[in-house]
Amino acid sequence: MKKPLAGALLALLLAGAAAVPAAASTPRETVARTPATAPAPQGRAVAAVDFAGTVALSNCSGSVVRAPSSLPSDPALVLSNGHCLETGMPAAGQVIKDQRSSRSFTLLNSAGSGVGTLKASKISYGTMTDTDISIYQLTKTYAQIQSQYGISALTLNDAHPTQGSSIKVVSGYWKRIYSCNVDGFVYRLKEGGWTWKDSVRYTSACNTIGGTSGSPVIDTTTGKVVAVNNTGNESGERCTENNPCEVDQNGTVTVRKGINYAQETYTIVPCIGAGNVIDLNRAGCTLPKP
Repeated sequence: MKKPLAGALLALLLAGAAAVPAAASTPRETVARTPATAPAPQGRAVAAVDFAGTVALSNCSGSVVRAPSSLPSDPALVLSNGHCLETGMPAAGQVIKDQRSSRSFTLLNSAGSGVGTLKASKISYGTMTDTDISIYQLTKTYAQIQSQYGISALTLNDAHPTQGSSIKVVSGYWKRIYSCNVDGFVYRLKEGGWTWKDSVRYTSACNTIGGTSGSPVIDTTTGKVVAVNNTGNESGERCTENNPCEVDQNGTVTVRKGINYAQETYTIVPCIGAGNVIDLNRAGCTLPKP
């Protein structure tokens, strides 16, 4: 995964450097060429994407999010990565649910300036199994945040993202926006002891670095969150930490050095019930249970 901080400053200095040739192939492994950024679809309106609603954590990025059915009176939610939790990275198979938290988040406006501090009341959900997400419940409602700061939450899309769609990865930590396209989807993405299902693969222009973990991935046509940024293959290693590999339905492994990934978020929507409660027993909810 994208380390919350370790190596981030060095990676920032190296960002934009020429790509190093991929490592040599091993049996049952394909070393893929870095795909070029696909052109934006023609004839589609483009939503304005800026920093409004994103947050900076102490070690990662995140965003204030809402489900399509969330009400202004509901306690607001912050979305980030499971590996960004202040309690440390969850083990494979571990699910954290309704754990008290007093974590703070710096709320950003459209220009990327911090306008206030939001506080968590609990970790509503967190895991690195099948996906890599953390969902915090805040002490303020959406209406209170809107009234105090004039900032609305980002809406989670309730549909699977589309291959080739134009996206932006918005990092509240670095106050930096990456623009690229959805290159495709990964049946299984393996990194160290963790496995994630149906991950988003970016085209090469989204060369995200440490500290961008937890950034919302926003579809530029709808303006909605379709994924959460979480990892990338840094040095061409095979399935090791910070070097995820792709595994297809036949078990064939592909390594894509320098390519980055995100976890889809449409699966979160069915799990959000009345009052923004994360209810893993709701119809259609497939998130792992404790």
